[in-house]
Amino acid sequence: SLSTRHCPWKMNQLPPKSPVASPVSESTNSRVEALDNLSMDSFWLEVENIKQSAEAEQEECSLADVKTQEEGEAEAEWLQDAGLSELLGDPASDKDNLVLLSTLTKTQAAAVQRRLDTYSRSRRRKNKHPVRDVRDIFGVVSSEDTAAEKEESSPDPLWHNLRTSNTQRKTQDYSCTVRNPGKEEVFNMDVAYSEQAAVLLKGSFLSESRKLKDGNALIRFKIPKGRLGVTRIGDLSAQDMKKIPTLALIELTALCDILGFELKRNKAAKLKTTEKRLFGVPLNTLLENDQKLLPNTKVPLLLQALLSCLEKRGLETEGILRVSGSQTRIKSLEQKLERDFYSGLFRWDEVHQNDVSGLLKRFIRELPAPLLTAEYLPAFAAVQNIPDLKQRLQALNLLILILPEPNRNTLKALLEFLSKVVARENNNKMNLWNVSTVMAPNLFMHKGLPNKIPEGKEKQLAEGAADVVRMMIHYQDLLWTVSSFLVAQVRKLNESNSKRYQFCDKRIKNLLRKIHADKDKVEKNQGEPSKIVKVHASLLLKDSLEVHLNNATRVADVLRQFQKNLCQNGWNIVNTVNLLKCNNSMECTNLLLYEVGGNIGEHCLEVDTYLLDLYHINPHAEWIIKQNPSYPRMF
Repeated sequence: SLSTRHCPWKMNQLPPKSPVASPVSESTNSRVEALDNLSMDSFWLEVENIKQSAEAEQEECSLADVKTQEEGEAEAEWLQDAGLSELLGDPASDKDNLVLLSTLTKTQAAAVQRRLDTYSRSRRRKNKHPVRDVRDIFGVVSSEDTAAEKEESSPDPLWHNLRTSNTQRKTQDYSCTVRNPGKEEVFNMDVAYSEQAAVLLKGSFLSESRKLKDGNALIRFKIPKGRLGVTRIGDLSAQDMKKIPTLALIELTALCDILGFELKRNKAAKLKTTEKRLFGVPLNTLLENDQKLLPNTKVPLLLQALLSCLEKRGLETEGILRVSGSQTRIKSLEQKLERDFYSGLFRWDEVHQNDVSGLLKRFIRELPAPLLTAEYLPAFAAVQNIPDLKQRLQALNLLILILPEPNRNTLKALLEFLSKVVARENNNKMNLWNVSTVMAPNLFMHKGLPNKIPEGKEKQLAEGAADVVRMMIHYQDLLWTVSSFLVAQVRKLNESNSKRYQFCDKRIKNLLRKIHADKDKVEKNQGEPSKIVKVHASLLLKDSLEVHLNNATRVADVLRQFQKNLCQNGWNIVNTVNLLKCNNSMECTNLLLYEVGGNIGEHCLEVDTYLLDLYHINPHAEWIIKQNPSYPRMF
């Protein structure tokens, strides 16, 4: 494969490695051809502006060039990042990490096994001390074993249900062979993406979807609301969200394995220190400084100020983001911001909108490491090589979840602003594609990574990068969702902290059989048609709310009952200021119901969550009503 030394967004991170992936170039080219009518002038103009800016300041690379890793190095790093360093024989690793293996699906477990096998072979070739093999824990499980197990009558109800329902639901749920822009398609988040891909591959639906010419059509996807509701990033506690990137990395790797792509990552490089306080400062450092002034800051204050200024005065400006401001003025403004921003003396009302947009793009480019991270920048760009739109979005969803929290929050703030720009395209003449082509170089080119583009690949790579940005802008609500299967794995991880499975001399299929047998026992005990529970609201009331649950009781019903009793029954209210808003409309309520404890840290529940089902999943949790943090505090 080609080296990333030639291009930071070269798609060599997912090169074809099996006949399954052979139609990649045909499908990718069909999408590129369909974009021919969409001008790339803005992209190349932005690239030229970036180069001129860099040359004028004679900037040096702040990140080390990507070096070719020796055999086994990438696999060792992957196992460490996946929370499985114990398998490498690391005596200092946390033994509890092995609990992670008990939560894996078959495709995920096979992905772990492949990397451990490669690492073990490399260690044997180097005649080093033998590592702890996963087969010493689970027994042998190869990709062939996994495929054979799927052919058999599997004890895994998840796989069985997916396989048996596929013939009835393949067109709607999994196969994206129908591309009707006016029709919604279901985006299934209940079943692991890699398991879905395995079903498509087995039924030859994948090869059909690779012939699509979806071009620039943006399909409308709908996440079906299960009885446990939909979980967004931010709904889970920080404690539980820390488990998500590890699970997402394993699932992304398993998905790429099924699709026939190899997922490679760059090494994280050491960052150079800077004397500046704003531009060229690592996100973590920026946030640490900002949080001293404003606790709980999630997005750098400078970025918030830039976006706020543009939202107030720049959304209607024709060519905003595309029309470049004066490089001399932008550099001068950067110096003034470094000096006056935190003192509050900087005069935003005196700055031209195009200069503010230039500062915004400069802030993103000046980050010591790319906003999409040096490790995963090539993987983000490689998404364009996945022929099927739904699977491209699945990969993007997992990549978003893998990002460090500061990067993910900053990216979301940027994408929300870009959506507002697109919404005003009638006035500013910046449609979705225009915005994407302008922003792609700022996200995918980085001064710390080489930016030479292989000859003959310029158009394909440029349009591919712009298309990834376009997907992130348009589908950001979907991409910032935590899949139900990942939430279920987090619950299993939390449960396993108190209940340990025996790993010695067990094949992985036997372990999975025991796990699902335990799950079946729990499900058999879920036959209670009703239940009476208590809901707490200690910050609002001194009393608890007693709720009778049945199969139809939703979160919205409990909040409505709470509001009704609050107003009519004269409860002992702690404080009623701003308690009810919008004429008691449930859509406008500032109250939320949280699931706390049991097999979850803290989980903000969607209003359509069915509570009896949730009770059966987590009977030991407490339910607490709290004020929505996005509303003004009541006291």
